[in-house]
Amino acid sequence: MEKSIINRVAQSALVTIDLEEFYSPGERISYDLKDNLYKGMILKEKDFRQFLNSHDWSFYKNKHVAIQCSVDAIIPRWAYMLLTIYMEKVADSVIFGSLEDLELYLFKKSIEKIDLLGYMDKKVIIKGCGKIDVPIAVYVELTRLLKPYVISIMYGEPCSTVPIYKRPVK
Repeated sequence: MEKSIINRVAQSALVTIDLEEFYSPGERISYDLKDNLYKGMILKEKDFRQFLNSHDWSFYKNKHVAIQCSVDAIIPRWAYMLLTIYMEKVADSVIFGSLEDLELYLFKKSIEKIDLLGYMDKKVIIKGCGKIDVPIAVYVELTRLLKPYVISIMYGEPCSTVPIYKRPVK
């Protein structure tokens, strides 16, 4: 008699979340305001407005943009605001911060769309390794969002998980 192989992982009530599925496609770029500074120190409003009106913004089309200033200069807040107005006309998304901040923003925006009620009373595995470098903060945020709904949260692969949270028995 031949015994059939039973895939217990596939038959279990475990639900796997692969954070790579929440990756927002598109090129990520940084815009550095240092290039708009006079003598590398001062932002002149007139010159900056002239730049904004004459610049070819098509380069930023369909891209995710992180706005920052990499030099120690006093940049008025309105400069970032004005730059955002022009940038958002063509870019898919615009944030203030680094490329790492941008990646975190995009992932958070994506996981906030999860229907958490769909995970009510489920045992969830948040998949670990993959091809995309998912920021640690995204794992933290997803754990925080899921905790009130799930029975348990595990990290890793269905065949090898690390327990993270288990709802206390009432």
